[in-house]
Amino acid sequence: MLPDARLRLSGTRVDSGVSAQPSTDAETRSGARNRAERALQLRPAADYAVGMEGGIDVIDETLLAFAWIAVRAADGRAGEARSATLPLPDAVRRLVETGMELGDASDRVFDTVNSKQGGGAFGLLTDGLLTRESVYSQTLVLALLPLLNPVYR
Repeated sequence: MLPDARLRLSGTRVDSGVSAQPSTDAETRSGARNRAERALQLRPAADYAVGMEGGIDVIDETLLAFAWIAVRAADGRAGEARSATLPLPDAVRRLVETGMELGDASDRVFDTVNSKQGGGAFGLLTDGLLTRESVYSQTLVLALLPLLNPVYR
């Protein structure tokens, strides 16, 4: 999306201001927004800050996983997008309902370790066809559109 730019990327840990496992669409979106805004505050020389937040919600008794990505530009412009939505199996839902975070519940159900640092539930359920990284990458492209595509100006 920035073919002529020299990019310098740096990660910054910031508090999301929401629960460790956001459990609604609105809470997840708020977490992404908070992360982007706080990252920009910590790195005032940055052109852009990106906040990513994974969350869950229940619709019609189905536990769904998704993410929000928020981008904030130094000049005040913003872009946001929600990822694809992953329906989760009942075995994962039951563990999450006991208070377990999604990553830990997925690890238990699929007999893996630290899957959220890898392909996540997306990778486990699609046998790698989609991964957390691939879904988040697509979502980042969509979140950047209002900042980089001139048709939005």
